[in-house]
Amino acid sequence: MTSRDALTSGPHAAPEVSRGAVAAPIVSTSDLRVRLTRNGYEAEVLRGIDLEIRPGEILGLVGESGSGKSVLGNSLLGLLPDSARPNLSGSAEVAGTDMVTASPGARRQCRREHLGAVFQDPMTSLDPTMTIGKQVTEAAGSREAALKLLKAVQIPDPEGRMRRYPHELSGGLRQRVMIAMAIASNPSLVIADEPTTALDVTVQAQVLSLLAHLRDDLGCSILLITHDFGVAAQISNRIAVMYAGRVVEQGETQQVLNSPSHPYTVSLLRSRLSLDTRRDQPLPALAGGVPDPRAMPAGCSFEPRCVLAHDACRTQIPALADVGTEHLVACHAETATVATQLLPDPSPAPTLETGFRATAFDENDTVISLRDVQVSFRQRRAKGRRQPAFRALRGIDLDLRRGECLSIVGESGSGKSTLLRVMAGLTPHKGTFERDIAAPTQMVFQDSGSSLTPWLTVGSMLCERLRNQGVAANERKAQALRALERSGLPDSVFDARPHELSGGQRQRVALARATVVPPSVLLCDEPTSALDVSLAATVLNLIAQLREEFDITVVFVTHDLAVARVVADRIAVMYLGRIVELGDAEALIATPQHPYTEALIASVPGFGRTVPAVTGEPASPVAPPPGCEYHPRCAVAQDACADPQLLVRLALPPDWRDLPQGDSRRVACIRPGGM
Repeated sequence: MTSRDALTSGPHAAPEVSRGAVAAPIVSTSDLRVRLTRNGYEAEVLRGIDLEIRPGEILGLVGESGSGKSVLGNSLLGLLPDSARPNLSGSAEVAGTDMVTASPGARRQCRREHLGAVFQDPMTSLDPTMTIGKQVTEAAGSREAALKLLKAVQIPDPEGRMRRYPHELSGGLRQRVMIAMAIASNPSLVIADEPTTALDVTVQAQVLSLLAHLRDDLGCSILLITHDFGVAAQISNRIAVMYAGRVVEQGETQQVLNSPSHPYTVSLLRSRLSLDTRRDQPLPALAGGVPDPRAMPAGCSFEPRCVLAHDACRTQIPALADVGTEHLVACHAETATVATQLLPDPSPAPTLETGFRATAFDENDTVISLRDVQVSFRQRRAKGRRQPAFRALRGIDLDLRRGECLSIVGESGSGKSTLLRVMAGLTPHKGTFERDIAAPTQMVFQDSGSSLTPWLTVGSMLCERLRNQGVAANERKAQALRALERSGLPDSVFDARPHELSGGQRQRVALARATVVPPSVLLCDEPTSALDVSLAATVLNLIAQLREEFDITVVFVTHDLAVARVVADRIAVMYLGRIVELGDAEALIATPQHPYTEALIASVPGFGRTVPAVTGEPASPVAPPPGCEYHPRCAVAQDACADPQLLVRLALPPDWRDLPQGDSRRVACIRPGGM
């Protein structure tokens, strides 16, 4: 099965919307244009949007950051910020109300009666000072209705959760609370803006399945805004691709995924990682970025990045035109040209000199060794009583070998970041931790914006590291510029401050700072989770290049198994503070031996497996269940899995008779290979 076939054959593949009776669309925009004023500059952010969303339909809106997806969603909600002095023209009818010309009161009434919204970060939408029950009751009208909504979105123990505050819930539960509030008024349209971006693959699969079921139960339409084609493919009936404020392609989900006809759509699909992405060559990445809306090209906005651009593309803006049944594309190139010149060869020749490839290692040449490492955090006292410790790591045995790349995967709360901080020497712990003193470490964090000093220029941050290493003042700038060049950044970034850069540029600056003095060990904590697919591919290629050039050992924490498989030689799967499976990356993905690993793989968006994704929430690390911690969620659990002495037995050398010959994996399960 190819990666593009898998996109349309997953367990939540979108059902067809009946076209038998033609009903008025819930959303209809015509030449919608939006101008916003930022930092004293006025820019046209939406440049003529013609779009429809039909009753009961899920429309996936896909594109890079800066394409205008969220601006379109907020325009339909009537929630553009007054501080940006929005200037709208054209029309945007939502359930019969034109959100462009309607009065503020009419827009509020439309939101109240017909619209619901789910945003990317529920913590910024939920009131941290109010309990969940009060907030949902405020939206639902009564406590009974609020409880019914929490049950509808499948929140475990809804009565108990109503007494909790937002910070006491996991990210997935907070997002379910937002969905409950969004459907409180039985809306005609729910606008979900990147609702799964920061979630683990298991929780992401659950949220997408929940949205699809709610559409079926309520009959509402959904606008699903995302930068991941895999997410959109799971539940969308149609997909619209946005670029630089315009829709450049739209059509039925399978049409767009199987026969993409715009070079931008093809580039995004090629940049997306899947569990069958080739590892013997660099990842296809789309160079450049979305143009600044203050300085748009005269013709096609994608022309500066398009390999098929010709003279007409530089002077004429292409209009949406039919290339098939309800398949529209805005491109001057012929559809056949795009297909033959941009779609990948199904059997490309391997490029063994580059890319992500496994390397042979000396088992005895270790740079970091951990034995029975445990980390616990104290909790605040509750009503004068001392609370049990939060056990983040509960007995980690791991050897990191010189020159390898190890990926650590698992759900949020599994202990991945804590383990990385132990390796960096930043977290107190029990047990044995040995590190080669000649192997200095550097860390790259998930949120590069928070890890870069906002008042310093990029050059100052890089030169500061060089000064601490004793590099002469007259050599620092030249070395800093070389580090930026290696990271794919222009010299002009040297004098810029973090807020002047895009998210992808900030992440590359973080890598440049970590490697301007090449470390022996590079620790990466979710460095690509919030990036667009093309930027993520660029950053991953950069890490592979740096590893090759400086023989760096890399530890890469991620919740994306497709990323883990591509970058790593070995993968460690963590659950509730323990490593439950460890082994060769390719073998682990191809033949997972632990039920939890199998569930994680089944949850990867667009991967066409029939194995059900993991259900429920992880157990509390304060009071884990006896025996195997995963057994309450395990589809193949036995009575013996709840035996309190099981963990003692699993610590002994396991029996590998059921594993393929030569497979030297470690699996913390009494049934390795028995699923």
